[in-house]
Order: sequence, then C-alpha cells, then structure tokens
Amino acid sequence: MSQSYSSNAIMNAIAAAAKALGERKDEVNRLNVFPVPDGDTGTNMSLTLETVVENLAALPIGATGADIRRAITTGALMGARGNSGVITSQILRGLCEGSANHHALDTAFLDAAFAKAQDVAFHAVRKPVRGTILTVLEDCAAAAKTARKKKLDTEEALDLIVDEAYASVQRTPDYLPVLKENGVVDAGGFGLAILFDAFAAALTGREGVLTDELAVARTSVPKVEIEQINDWEGSQYRYCTEFLVHAAELDEDAARDFLPTMGDCDLLVGCTPNYKVHVHSNRPDQVLAYFLTHDAQISEVHIHNMQLQSAARSESIAAEQAASSKPFGFVAVAAGEGNKKILESLGVDVVVSGGQTMNPSTKELLDAVEQVAADAVIILPNNKNIVMAAQSACELSENPCGVVPTTSVPEAFTAMFGFDEAASLEDNVEAMTEAFEDVRTGEVTVAIKDSKDAHDNPIREGDVIGIVVGSIEAVGASVEDVTLALVGAMDADEADTCTLLAGEDLDDEAFAQIIARIEEAYPDLEIDEHRGEQPLYPLVLSLE
Repeated sequence: MSQSYSSNAIMNAIAAAAKALGERKDEVNRLNVFPVPDGDTGTNMSLTLETVVENLAALPIGATGADIRRAITTGALMGARGNSGVITSQILRGLCEGSANHHALDTAFLDAAFAKAQDVAFHAVRKPVRGTILTVLEDCAAAAKTARKKKLDTEEALDLIVDEAYASVQRTPDYLPVLKENGVVDAGGFGLAILFDAFAAALTGREGVLTDELAVARTSVPKVEIEQINDWEGSQYRYCTEFLVHAAELDEDAARDFLPTMGDCDLLVGCTPNYKVHVHSNRPDQVLAYFLTHDAQISEVHIHNMQLQSAARSESIAAEQAASSKPFGFVAVAAGEGNKKILESLGVDVVVSGGQTMNPSTKELLDAVEQVAADAVIILPNNKNIVMAAQSACELSENPCGVVPTTSVPEAFTAMFGFDEAASLEDNVEAMTEAFEDVRTGEVTVAIKDSKDAHDNPIREGDVIGIVVGSIEAVGASVEDVTLALVGAMDADEADTCTLLAGEDLDDEAFAQIIARIEEAYPDLEIDEHRGEQPLYPLVLSLE
C-alpha cells in the first residue's frame, strides 16, 4: 500500500489507534450525556474499530491492498454501533475507497482518501449539521489538501491533519449554540481526533499524542462535561434500533424514504448485499418488518431503550457528583509504588511523586490540590524541603487548603489517624500535626562522598549510613547492621511500634532477616513492615 510504510505497518497503526480509543473510550463517553444518550460515543466508535482489527488480524500473510481495504470496510460496517459507530464506518470506507488508486502513503494518498471520506460520510447523513464529527472530518480533509499543495512529506502532512482535528474539536461550540451555552464540545469529533492522532503516532514512530486532548477543556471552552447528542438532533423517540440488512436487491431510495416515517436519526449505509440500518423509533417491530417483507434478511439486531439509558446515566452522574462532594481531601508526596498504595489506603486522594532529591514544585502541588473534588484539601509534604512549596500551593489555591508539615512518609501514616471528618480544617491541621509529634523517623542509605558522622567518626564513599532528623547516627558495611544500630540510637526500648518500609533495592530475603534481628533484639516491640519501594533508601523506619 505504501513505498514508505508497509501494509503491515499501516495495519499495526490501525490496531494501535483502535487500542488508544479503547483506552480513552470512557473519557469520550463522559462527553455524551446531553440531552438523551444514543448509547456511548466512545464505546460505539471503539467497538467499530475492534471489528476492523479482528478482520485485519484474520487476513493471510501477503494480503493485497484490496484485501486490506475490504477487511476494513466490511469490519467497520458489521461492527458499527450507534450513530457514532455508523458514521465512523463510513469515514473508514471513504478513506479506503479514496486511497484505492494510490500505492504510496504520501500527500496525494491522504488528500484523495480524506476527500472521499468526506463525500461518503456526508452522503450517509440526511441532515448534516456543523459542529459535529462531520465538521472535524471536513477540516481534516482541508488540511490534507493543504499538505498536498504545499508538498509536505508524509509525516508533516499527518501532523498537520492531527493538529487540525484537535483545533476543529475546539471550534465545535462556535457552530452549535447549545454547545457554547453549556461550555461543551462534540464527543464524536473528539474521538475521531484521538483516532487520527494515535494512528499517525504509531505509523511514524512518534511517542505520545501530538496535542494533549485535554487541552480542549483548557482553552477555548471552559469545561468539557457534556455534549449535544451526537445524532445531531434531540430525539422524541424511545428505542434506538440498529441492525444489518442482507439483500441481493434493495431499493435504497425507498428504504431511505421509509425510515424517517418511523422516527428520526435515521441512517442506511452500505451497498449490496450488506447494509447497516440505524433509526430512533417507537415501533422497532415495524422497522424490522419493512425489511423482512422486502426480500431481505436481518441480523445483529440491537434495540436499546434510550429513556432507560438516560435515567441510568443520570443516576450514575448524580452518584459520581455525590461521591465527589466530600468535605475533605488529601494530597501527599511520596516516592515508591508501595508507599503510594499505603497512603491511598489511608484516604489520600492524590499522591505526588517526590521526596528527597525529587522535590515537586509549587505548581505540581497546586495541580494536585485542584484534582481533588473536596470542599477543603490537606497537604502532607513528607519532606522538610517540600513544606514551603506546600504552603505556597495552599496560599495560591482557590479552595480552602491546609498543610500538615510532615517530614517523612511514616509521619504521614500517623497523621492520617488524627483526622476527624467532623472537625474544621484548622482543627484537623492542628490535630494531625500533634498526632505525629512523637514519631521518630530513621533512614538508611549509602554515602556518596567521604564525610563524618554526628560523632565525628569518618565516613567513606559507599558506606551504609543511618540518619535521624538529618543527623548521621550509624555507619557500617551493611544495611542490616546499620539498621540495628540506628534502631538502638533511636531508643527503641522506649517505643511500642516500629514501622519498616523496604526500598526498591532491598530484596525480600534481606528484609525478612532485618525484621528477624529487630524482633530478637526488641521482643516487646511491635513490627509493622511494608514494601515502600522508595528509591535511594533501602530502608525507612519509624518508632513511636
């Protein structure tokens, strides 16, 4: 299919695009909630692409370009769900038909493919409206034509098309007043932009997306939450009805004239012998009967009650909103997947990656605070070098925010137990701060240069050292020996509990041996061990 890109590379890029959309389908679905949901835009588009990928995977090695195009168009038609899926199938059909006479994937290939996709997709919709997935496609076709006229190379052309796709999505509210009034964009167009972006990235070897999709929500429109129904019109009918029609002969014009008499949002696409029908109707039985009495067979029948879908979606959104309107939320800083999971289990909403040598900025902390859906947010910096940045983030936050000045992850564990949901923000900050005052934290790491410990003893580069509140209290050749010395220096005889967090460089066997030696030396000390997986520090411990 291409001199620069093999048929296999193109098929793999299609599969990558399908996977990307599948991973983002829930985000696209969340856009499609107004006024009545015709299924889920992201799910329907994703299902359409899944069938395409299945068809491509079934092709024999060495399949011709014609075989590949047939697999795409047939798979898209057969797998199409909902209006968004049907329109997507027609876009794919047009791309295949337009590129049929081009053997190299260059700007001429892209111009012809997108021009034909625009023709086919617009022909499928009885009443095209600007501000929808069709508008995004139209703008992409214009970008492809510009790329050809400017004689761009293929990669530059693909990037131009993807850029225009995202820009077009941002403009959709300018065409539909109802979208602008609600501060929303078109979900189908958004899904199409993701598809094109992922395809181009996979084909050219570019990592990541060309444009952050969420930029749509941060620029020209204030908020991405809902979208006008992607069927272009609100539907007064109850049942979304879609099925395949198999007929050797079908009067397409008569069928297209019949469907509007049964409802709205009607589509009949495909060609002999396979067609896809989609319509919103109160009498799906009569829609099916029409085709059955016109020498056709039907299959893959899907009938959805949109009123029940809408009610279920509304309940789900209400539940999400109720769940998100909690009085307090928490942001904590920590390194290591284990520490992150422990903090989340204690109720922390967002864990910012960082700590010693990895201090997050004020902006990073502020961004984390803004992610938390709560009336007030409490930050646990877990490092003395991060406390000031946390305080600055609180001052900049538009929502009430406080800092519990923890200087270690173990302190945060104890501080969380001091939280009282019934108390005020100020009282909680005070109580949580008091809760960790008796926690003593020690850290075991490796010296990176020659130095001296707190008692003026020499330290050599590579020595294992034990630190308590910035003071080097133990030096040795092994993590195990230094840990035992450090526990003793921290007055373990006076403590009730010892929390141990194993770092990523300490294996389970060595960790178990350390625990055994502490238990032997301090039989009355309760040990609470975890895999913190923090870097640089094989062991972090606390006593209280």
